[in-house]
Amino acid sequence: MSELYIYNSLTRQKEKFEPLHAPNVGLYVCGPTVYNDVHLGNVRTFSSFDMIYRYLVFCGYKVRYVRNITDAGHLTNERGEGVNRMESQAKLESLEPMEIVQKYTVGFHEICQLFNMKSPTIEPTATGHIIEQIEMIETLIEKGFAYEKNGSVYFDVKAFNEKYTYGELSGRNIDELIAGYRDLDGQDEKKNSIDFALWKAATPVHIMQWRSPWGMGFPGWHLECSVMSTKYLGKEFDIHGGGMDLKFPHHECEIAQNVGACGTAPVRYWMHTNMLNFNGQKMSKSLGNSILPIEFITGNHPLLDKAYSPMVLRFLFLQSHYSSELDINIKGLQDAEKGLKRLMEVRSALKNLKASGSELSATDTQIAEACAECKTNMDDDFNTAKTIACLFELSTIVNSIKDGNIKAEQVQPASVALLEKTFEDYLIDVFGLKPLEENNNSKLDDAMQVLIDIRNEAKLKKDFATSDKIRNELLEKGIQLKDEKDGSVSYSIN
Repeated sequence: MSELYIYNSLTRQKEKFEPLHAPNVGLYVCGPTVYNDVHLGNVRTFSSFDMIYRYLVFCGYKVRYVRNITDAGHLTNERGEGVNRMESQAKLESLEPMEIVQKYTVGFHEICQLFNMKSPTIEPTATGHIIEQIEMIETLIEKGFAYEKNGSVYFDVKAFNEKYTYGELSGRNIDELIAGYRDLDGQDEKKNSIDFALWKAATPVHIMQWRSPWGMGFPGWHLECSVMSTKYLGKEFDIHGGGMDLKFPHHECEIAQNVGACGTAPVRYWMHTNMLNFNGQKMSKSLGNSILPIEFITGNHPLLDKAYSPMVLRFLFLQSHYSSELDINIKGLQDAEKGLKRLMEVRSALKNLKASGSELSATDTQIAEACAECKTNMDDDFNTAKTIACLFELSTIVNSIKDGNIKAEQVQPASVALLEKTFEDYLIDVFGLKPLEENNNSKLDDAMQVLIDIRNEAKLKKDFATSDKIRNELLEKGIQLKDEKDGSVSYSIN
């Protein structure tokens, strides 16, 4: 196995990765709240953990990757109050809450597919684990870390802090938190302003509610991840990941719930991805620079110069460390597109590269060292940026061999085989990238199908002028439509 080191957000230092039950690894990542379209920051987080998942598998680990779907209990206020996101969006769109859940879960999966993310091993939902959440609440009440008031149940942070420490992950001080919340509180049923909801009593108009020992209600957002991570990965597991914005209060509350219910710290390595900016500013709707992933893919946004492949965005993310803030701008997108194209061209060229050297040369040594450096960099907290730099260094060598600046007899066949394996291993298997033409071909097929459908509709309406115009203008562009005997239509590019 690898000598892999991971930056642990809990201890604030890099630590050697030593799984609890090697070669098995438990990985939990907080998934989306499916009340709206997934935003680009989410995509960066999920693609980062997709890369981490891929690399762990590449290193020989057997990974159980759990990524949840939040389809209940996510309130807009970090203290467990406010508006239920699913119900609020359902009212805006005149749909049932579970229609909203289905709509945006499907949308999330489509984006994951476009960005070539592997599916998690298990993808549990909050609504599918109501019984388990009630059971954990009952345990926390029995142990004195939670209390019921008017049909709601709250986690008693002060009681927990008397035995354990609340705030270790985020570095928050409990007295400062209480002082900061005091003026904003107004929640008479809580013992302390910092206490957070485990279960909320539901009013009759609340659609998403379940029966519990405390009456009809719904679970708190923080609770679901504690329940699902322990159910599928155990009371202690290896890695818990998510965006930096979840560190407090969500992950801090998770730790408290797990420790309170199970008596042990749940996670060995906490990992957090960082935020995205656009042109030096935080991406937000109010600034008009919050660009959805699909808008990057279609180019349908005033701040974009054109459409960009999901692979270009994924490659751009990989050029920065997952824990670093990343600024997206047009030049960076253009450079990422050129860089990815160059690496993919080198990967293709390697399949036909000839070498005939019989003795070890300086070029062979350089290739071996750079290929080994890829592994060294990835073992250093998944440093994709440095690994990509190594691939560019190797690209220069490959192009020199291809152009004849380095003679074939100066390179051993084994070195070319090593190059080919390295590009395949990291570019495709670990980074999850695909050649740009694969995406372009798929998009062309989709666009052509739209035109074929419009032409078919015109023919059904006997609008032969429109039908002929589509066929003739495509022919002028070098695309020939062919009406098949079975009624289907195919096309070829001349």
